[in-house]
Amino acid sequence: MHSGELARLAGVTVRALRHYHQVGVLPEPERRTNGYRSYDVHDLIRVLRIKRLASLGVPLERMPQLLDDAASDGGGLLDELDAEFAAQIQRLTEQRELIARLRIHDAPPDVPPELAPFIAIFAAAGISPDLAKIDRDQSVLLAHLVGEEGLPSLANLYQRISAFTVVPAVTDIVARFDRLGPGSTEEEISALVDSFVDVFGPILEDFTDGSEPYDLTGSATLFDEYTEDVLNEQQRSTLARLVAAFDT
Repeated sequence: MHSGELARLAGVTVRALRHYHQVGVLPEPERRTNGYRSYDVHDLIRVLRIKRLASLGVPLERMPQLLDDAASDGGGLLDELDAEFAAQIQRLTEQRELIARLRIHDAPPDVPPELAPFIAIFAAAGISPDLAKIDRDQSVLLAHLVGEEGLPSLANLYQRISAFTVVPAVTDIVARFDRLGPGSTEEEISALVDSFVDVFGPILEDFTDGSEPYDLTGSATLFDEYTEDVLNEQQRSTLARLVAAFDT
């Protein structure tokens, strides 16, 4: 039979047959006088075996031993495949759990699931879309910088500043910060800094008490670069005063 007939009987494409030849799982048959390959039923059986192995997830490079060694029952390979698939199932299960957590809080998919509940609280509290985006972006960056070990501590910080007893004050501070602009007075900015220190001071003091399992040294330049692009002059000045207030 010619390649087209073999492909039809085996349920594969002629291109697949050529690939099997190239990787060495299907030996090249003799050619007829007209130059076309000539296949027989043994080739058909081998292609069917290749398809069966492929359906189990056996890599093509592992197939020759199973196809050519009559004494090989493939038990060891099946054990490897089973362990690999079990690991894949575990990863997929974990991914589905993460997706479910994001859906519960109607959070965007690029937000760390550990922080999604708290970001959603402030989004629902009515902060502006611009500040909501800034909050999300900085949360993504901060979660990356603290790493897996530091994420529980960061989530604890977010939980504390999103507690129902604190949310009204935090929302008020965020709204006042959002309104800062060229017309803002020194009194407004000073009052905002004082409010921020009063509300966030005790929380941030616990968060940066030296026991946290991460090091944010050198990360300030990243946040400075980010705020330079998204905040106005008065907002950046206020942040600088806040940093100075917490450094003293």
